[in-house]
Amino acid sequence: MGANELLAEIEAVGRTAGGGYTRLAWDGATMQLREWFAGQVAALGLELTEDGNGNQIAWWGQGSDALLIGSHLDSVPEGGPLDGPLGVSSALAAVAQLKASGWTPSRPLGVVNFTDEEGGRFGVACLGSRLATGAISPDTAMGLTDDAGDSLADVLRSRGHDPRAAGPSDWLSTIKYYVELHVEQGRWLAPHGEAIGVASAIWPHGRYRFEFCGQGNHAGATAMADRHDPMLAYAATVLAARELAEKGDGSPFRPPESMAEKENRPLLGHGGGRATFGRVQVSPGSTNSIPSRVTAWLDARADAEPALEALVAGIVARAETAAAADGTTLAVRAESTTGAVEFDHTLRHRIAGLLDAPVLATGAGHDAGILAAKLPTAMLFVRNPTGISHAPEESSTPDDIDAGVAALAKVIEDLG
Repeated sequence: MGANELLAEIEAVGRTAGGGYTRLAWDGATMQLREWFAGQVAALGLELTEDGNGNQIAWWGQGSDALLIGSHLDSVPEGGPLDGPLGVSSALAAVAQLKASGWTPSRPLGVVNFTDEEGGRFGVACLGSRLATGAISPDTAMGLTDDAGDSLADVLRSRGHDPRAAGPSDWLSTIKYYVELHVEQGRWLAPHGEAIGVASAIWPHGRYRFEFCGQGNHAGATAMADRHDPMLAYAATVLAARELAEKGDGSPFRPPESMAEKENRPLLGHGGGRATFGRVQVSPGSTNSIPSRVTAWLDARADAEPALEALVAGIVARAETAAAADGTTLAVRAESTTGAVEFDHTLRHRIAGLLDAPVLATGAGHDAGILAAKLPTAMLFVRNPTGISHAPEESSTPDDIDAGVAALAKVIEDLG
């Protein structure tokens, strides 16, 4: 079965009235997708395993120096159909294609479904791969809570999993390479007439919690001059974040010279900064009440770690000034941060040459970026004609999806 057909099978899972997809870690939709994944790997004759973090891996052969492919099946709230599922479906389709051709791997081949890549429920992205690699401690992860106040530990128990089993995974030491296929996020491939790209690097990024506190009061009885409204400081901070990020945006991606010297093709991408307040909670949340607290989450990214640090520091400074001017307080803490990732030079050079594909940087985080701290990893991007991602309009064409499967199969044959 091809990737387009596999995606069609899960098209209704987690679909919302607005046309997007909400598939959050361990919710009903992702549990249904986990069962679907298990059924697909059984049909391929692969052996399904699961680590203590909930990551599912299906094996074609056993042993060391394995090649791992795959992605994730969860989404952001109201996300698109391809971010994650395209990688898993393409991996399954590539294995099916290779099996049908009579090819057999010379090393073990695994197909992975990482749990909670998006962080849409518990706030930390790539949670499954972070736990597997030791990038986050089990105690920290198990203490994370969702909007309903349920901890990850409690949710795991409710799904029949023992939270005490979470932590670094034994399978990691058996992996030689990890290659992840993903829909393009952003728009470079389409304008340049390319269907497939290879990742060079992932920008450093972080998630930061801003809590503005003021004095709740009556919306009609409190004079404007007597208010300590945290919404004003929050609004000023949103505008400041946009202003500061735009100052560094639009310049070409400039890799270190040592990186460029090891490539025989240019690194492509868009430099600068990104700052987004995409989530906010207002308390008490009443139309006729002045808020007492506004909690907002900043997603910040930049093309270099010093640039990211400067961007976040600038936003915090502007937020503090705005809060002080209105008699409100501000507390800021980082919930997760990820440094810059340069994908293995030798591996990405090998794959780019094999596919005759351009190499480009990305501002989006991925499980491949987390695993890159432990082993050689690479990423393939499949053309997204609009560049829209994390939204219902996320798309690719059937022909490009097939081209992605063919490219992945070619990489598997070369590495496996």
